[in-house]
Amino acid sequence: MTTPDAKTDLRFYLRSARDALLWKLEGLSEYDIRRPLTPTGTNLLGLVKHAAGVELGYLGAVFGRPSDEPLPWLDEGAEDNADMWATADESRAYVVELYRRAWAHADATIEALALDTIGRVPWWPEGRDEVTLHHAVVRVVADTQRHAGHADILRELLDGAVGMRKDNDSMPPVDPAWWESYRDRLERAAREAGRDA
Repeated sequence: MTTPDAKTDLRFYLRSARDALLWKLEGLSEYDIRRPLTPTGTNLLGLVKHAAGVELGYLGAVFGRPSDEPLPWLDEGAEDNADMWATADESRAYVVELYRRAWAHADATIEALALDTIGRVPWWPEGRDEVTLHHAVVRVVADTQRHAGHADILRELLDGAVGMRKDNDSMPPVDPAWWESYRDRLERAAREAGRDA
């Protein structure tokens, strides 16, 4: 059973995840926001593009509220993983604005429907394709938070910026020398444990 405050709670955590994901783009060059920094190509702008599609799908089309946004990277026959990176023609402004429009569309769905409203997920197996709005919002919050965590790591690798928000990094107030010493201590502990294994 959900309370009248459940939507407020869900929207708060969704909004904080969205904001964290976008903050990771701030102050970086076009190259850095697109750089594939893992063997599987994970990159900051691609995470935002993916998150936009997730919101438009799970918190739009699934509940009979498709948007007018063209998402050719999700069409049948599109290249695998096309939603996880931005082409040279897809500008930062375009991807960020697409994400903001996805937010507005998703928020309108959350506002308009009861949390126990049933939707149908066409990419799930038939017979197991029904989902409540509550479940869909939780799924989107979890997915967005997961990708915000990916973005945390990518951003730290790029320029050392860390934390949930520009004004709240949730890190101890220590200097770079402390971090170097701390990292060295962790490395020693890992090597010791590795010898014992």
